[in-house]
Amino acid sequence: MRAARPLLVNTDEIEIWPGGLLRARANHDARALSRARHVLRCKRDGRYLAADLPEGLLPLVQRLMREPGMDQALDALGAIPDHRRSGVDVVGTLPLTRLRDRLEALGLDDSYGERTGLPLVAEPAVLQLAGFDRYRRPLWLHPLAARAWQAMYHAANRDDIVLEAISGYRSHDYQLGIFGRKLARGQDVDEILTVNAAPGYSEHHSGRALDISAPEEPPAEESFEHSDAFRWLAAHAGEYGFVMSYPRDNPHGIVYEPWHWCLTG
Repeated sequence: MRAARPLLVNTDEIEIWPGGLLRARANHDARALSRARHVLRCKRDGRYLAADLPEGLLPLVQRLMREPGMDQALDALGAIPDHRRSGVDVVGTLPLTRLRDRLEALGLDDSYGERTGLPLVAEPAVLQLAGFDRYRRPLWLHPLAARAWQAMYHAANRDDIVLEAISGYRSHDYQLGIFGRKLARGQDVDEILTVNAAPGYSEHHSGRALDISAPEEPPAEESFEHSDAFRWLAAHAGEYGFVMSYPRDNPHGIVYEPWHWCLTG
């Protein structure tokens, strides 16, 4: 029987990672992470908050219980066995309330979605490990997309085509962090929006989208359309439920992205 793939359990402010996938940043963390069944990680800044050890929860920060979202994270930690038993065939999504509050702070409202035709995208409550990307980072996807990606990846291999994932799931906090850093450098929101989608409006938040390349191809470049990998995707990706979201002259005004594919349905 094939072993179940590791799960990332998602909450509004904290991610719960399976043990063994995060790198330690200090000797104390290294000892804890080497034994951890799970690691609680702050979505806002990437801090490791606690290690779930066989003997109990080990705080990795001072005043752990004052961290925003801890009660929700502890409830989610206790629910992990239920996710494993259910096989995560049905995955809920996180509420959009917190995101809307943060968009309002940036001066963004529903008019952005109306103007671009892009919907707000909720994050999945559970993600599944779908392998590793080009940079050996864990590739997290919605469980349905994880299975579809693996099937498509192996089918391409049988045709002597190597597909490389560049990135998969990205949290709202990840996109908000991009805006925060650019605002700190003196750019305004309108200027940032010419290059980056507003937080909450990327298909990557759903865990159903991934950026794809091939060995020796630069990441996220239009030149990908001339590769054998792209030609294979154009012919076969639909068999696995994936579509290219942003073709030329798409109605959203997004630049042509031959590397960006999303699981539909």
